[in-house]
Amino acid sequence: MTPLLVFTVIAGYFVVLIIISFITSKKSNNASFFTGNRKSPWYLVAYGMIGASLSGVTFISVPGWVADSSFSYYQVVLGYIPGYLVVALVLMPVYYRLNLVSIYTYLEKRFGFFSYKVGSFYFLLSRTIGAAFRLFLVAGVLQLAFFNAFGIPFWLTVVITILLIWLYTFRSGIKTIVWTDTLQTTFMLLSVVVSIFIIGNKLDLNFGEIVETVAEHPYSKIFHWDWKSKDFFFKQFFAGAFMAFVMTGLDQDMMQKNLTCKNLKEAKKNMIWFSLTLLPINLIFLSLGVLLYIYANKMGIAIPEKTDNLFPILAINHFSLSAGILFLLGIIAAAFSSADSALTSLTTAFSIDFLNIDVNKKNKNVRRTKTIVHICVSLVVIIVILIFNEINNESVISQIFKVAGYTYGPLLGLFVFGLLTKFKIKDKLVIPVVLLSPILTYFINKYSEVLLFGYKFGFELLILNGLLTIIGLALIIDKKNNLKK
Repeated sequence: MTPLLVFTVIAGYFVVLIIISFITSKKSNNASFFTGNRKSPWYLVAYGMIGASLSGVTFISVPGWVADSSFSYYQVVLGYIPGYLVVALVLMPVYYRLNLVSIYTYLEKRFGFFSYKVGSFYFLLSRTIGAAFRLFLVAGVLQLAFFNAFGIPFWLTVVITILLIWLYTFRSGIKTIVWTDTLQTTFMLLSVVVSIFIIGNKLDLNFGEIVETVAEHPYSKIFHWDWKSKDFFFKQFFAGAFMAFVMTGLDQDMMQKNLTCKNLKEAKKNMIWFSLTLLPINLIFLSLGVLLYIYANKMGIAIPEKTDNLFPILAINHFSLSAGILFLLGIIAAAFSSADSALTSLTTAFSIDFLNIDVNKKNKNVRRTKTIVHICVSLVVIIVILIFNEINNESVISQIFKVAGYTYGPLLGLFVFGLLTKFKIKDKLVIPVVLLSPILTYFINKYSEVLLFGYKFGFELLILNGLLTIIGLALIIDKKNNLKK
């Protein structure tokens, strides 16, 4: 793939996104940016959320994981179903009843000022680092595939990348994203499915033989029953349930799309259908991983030390030109379907939770404030990406990304405590609780094999973090206020 071809593909892709933005921004107002005017068709949101939930990291990494942990990740996916059901049946009714735009407003109504601000701050921190991490990976791919050939520095690549996102989201925000997500989901799924059939063709396998080959391969083992293993079924299953609950139900980025549906009934329908589609889609990603390893071994292609690179190397260097183009579109779509909504949700959370703007006002001050915040959020993400580049140490950057994940535990604890109890708490003491719980979680995880008789934490670390937060909140119950009530 020549740099000129890469440029043509990227340019064509963003021209389509900007055309969609132009069409969807007609008759838009301030509420369009934040709520989509509550008019999004549920099936459109459900389909688009597939791309948003499967980020660029997932697009590249999941196929590469199968050599290390076979299909054990599918145990997490199975856990998503009960998690999403709780979101649909418990959280969504609360959000719609309170007519929320920022979901963290619930914490103010339930506990008070400090809980509200801390909840929103943790989201801002996590999502900023997460979005920057994903865009850092994509900017690196674009740098190698195109910008290096013209001597364009990495910082300018990053600026161009963010600017392209800003161009098609700054007017109508979430209203546009609901539509662009459908395009990006399509490209991502098309890239994976076509890759599977290309490999099948090269291996002289028809569809039935592809299914049989994957099913019989040792890497396709799903269930693991060793309780000490990080892949133990119940650890993975319950971790998946809580991850779905937190990463979707307590995440402004994901819930903002759900809250654009016309009513609660359609929002529930969207969430249930979305959760069910993830079962076959993740199975397709994992199956691709098995086929990639089979193909590489048969063709004598060396497996890269970093297995995340297996899919990109084969797609760009060993598949057909059309497959390489589809892969490029797939990785761009996977990254930007997550990043564009991240910029919008960060703008929403900061504007509402810290600047207290009224999204239903139609005056120019609200529009100007929203635009300024959107620009500032974009600049912050650019700066974080450039910091990652200066660190230039993959393990350090991955650790930063993992640390950001720790901040979802306090959100889990706050919302669960709020939903399952009626206790008032000493609101000011929430800050030390939500600071200590991630720190304690980190040290318990680090020394778990010594403290817990060889037990290793996996994804279920989120549950521990949330539980420690709940214990901390129980210790700061305001007994006087509760007795009065």
